[in-house]
Amino acid sequence: MESLWLEYAWALLILIGLEGLLSADNALVLAVIAKHLPKDHKKRAINYGIILAFVFRFIALFAISFIANVWQIQAIGAAYLLYLGLKHVIQARFGKENENIHKEDEKESAGKGFWPTVGKIALADLAFAIDSILAAVALALGLPDSPLDDFGGMDGGQFIVILLGGIAGLVLIKYAATWFVQLLDKRPALETTAYAIVAWVGVKLAVITLSHEDIGVLDHHFPHSTAWTVIFYGVLVGIALMGWFAPGKKQSLENGKS
Repeated sequence: MESLWLEYAWALLILIGLEGLLSADNALVLAVIAKHLPKDHKKRAINYGIILAFVFRFIALFAISFIANVWQIQAIGAAYLLYLGLKHVIQARFGKENENIHKEDEKESAGKGFWPTVGKIALADLAFAIDSILAAVALALGLPDSPLDDFGGMDGGQFIVILLGGIAGLVLIKYAATWFVQLLDKRPALETTAYAIVAWVGVKLAVITLSHEDIGVLDHHFPHSTAWTVIFYGVLVGIALMGWFAPGKKQSLENGKS
């Protein structure tokens, strides 16, 4: 029995670390979506975003079987994150007029865009809730059955592991979002990198969708394989490192021209 609970404790630690990574992505989205708002509105929008993340993750927790079995839900989340990320990356990368367009959008959003911004945050939170729960379920279902009664359509011990991991993730979102807002204020060029990461998480959800039993484009076990895990986090770290080191050069060139 002791070995069983040790295995559960180890799985919980791993899940908290995984939720920390997913929460960092979620917090990053909160920061970049709310970036254009005035300071007081920005804080309110992020607080609403954290509340919405809390609500969506708990709804997802009690709808595990639905989310895991209905590939359309996963596809919608993937499509939204890909749209959100690629739209901003493409705008930042191509066309000289995009900077002026972006500035005009920011001015308009700063005055009138609070609730539309909260709406965008809600959609992003929903997509990340799906990603978070699917990752947690994949880990928890690998655990042996516990002596606890079933709850939420699954073993009670496994459900508790997912619940505690989700709560830890939400706590991390709170602190990570504040840090990312401060970071983006100091290094605004990181915004494009943030959206690239959002798009890459969308690719992850797309892979999960394509490996669904009803789709069958990819092997059902591929999203949880060691190979894909290494590829996903390798690319994620690569994007983050490129964004971290690239902005300084860009800013120095702009300063040199001025």
